[in-house]
Amino acid sequence: MSGVNLPPLKTRKLGRANVSVTELGLGTAPLGELFDRIDDNEAGGLIAAAWDGGVRYFDTSPWYGRGLAEHSLGRALYRKPRGDYVISTKIGRVLRRPLGPNAIKDQWLGGLEFQTVFDYGYDGVMRSFEDSLQRLGINRVDVLLIHDLDPWDHNPATLNAYFVELKTSGWRALAELREAGIIGGIGAGFNSMGSIPRFLDLFDIDFFLLAMRYTLLEQEVLETEFPLCEKRGVGIIVGAGFNSGILATGAVKGAMYNYAPAGPDILERVRKIEAVCARHHVPLPAAALQFPLGHPIVASIIPGAISRANVEKNVAAFRHPIPADLWAELKHEKLIRADAPVPV
Repeated sequence: MSGVNLPPLKTRKLGRANVSVTELGLGTAPLGELFDRIDDNEAGGLIAAAWDGGVRYFDTSPWYGRGLAEHSLGRALYRKPRGDYVISTKIGRVLRRPLGPNAIKDQWLGGLEFQTVFDYGYDGVMRSFEDSLQRLGINRVDVLLIHDLDPWDHNPATLNAYFVELKTSGWRALAELREAGIIGGIGAGFNSMGSIPRFLDLFDIDFFLLAMRYTLLEQEVLETEFPLCEKRGVGIIVGAGFNSGILATGAVKGAMYNYAPAGPDILERVRKIEAVCARHHVPLPAAALQFPLGHPIVASIIPGAISRANVEKNVAAFRHPIPADLWAELKHEKLIRADAPVPV
């Protein structure tokens, strides 16, 4: 596939936002150098590979590598016609000059030398938005997301305080940007079950970016959270569709599940899913990437990548034909929920 320009992928409207996104997007968290360092040429090459594969939706954040992912994405895209692609970025953290020699304490292996400070207030939202434009080298982004306002990142007391800050201050900034047409919609991105109802109760949200919680291995959101979204016309972007690794690698030694080594139960379940896929001549990653798009509120899935080769494999997997019998067998074997909508 290398060097071949494929036609743009199909698009779907993103919930209530005034934006449509390609069904396959590119997540840029790995460009922040979470586990691996990526040189500039490879970063540019993998974004180019996504473009050549028909991807026109790119998700990023100031948090990814403390600004590095936004810089890398901006360098790769700023000469493209701005109307040809969609970018989402996030608010919730502001990058500052480090206040002391040990001020930077986080999980990024690489990234830029900035200190991140949580800020969900009006001024913090506006500063984050303007800083993102500068790092990206473009004068607008299509949608903004509230980032990591969930129990994955905060203890209960801190989480409640930040929700109050957003409700009483930061939301006004987001609403002003949306009402002025500067952004096409407001979303929220997080990792934890149970966060969707709280956002829907408090805010006029357009979509969610949900990581790890709607995959071949996890579908609990079908019980209450997705029905709430569907009732209100709120869309979903699926992040971490490989559950941080195992649905891409298969049940190999050292396979990762939700950022930790996979346990025996998950390994066995993935082996069974792999066996069903093999009987239908479908690679496991193809099933993992295409399954979430069976749900009508899911607009896009956005796997990350650390190389051009990763991107090319993901594009090929997403375009791989899958027979309806595969989904039927997964349901018959109780490997996915019986009520899970599947691609047609």
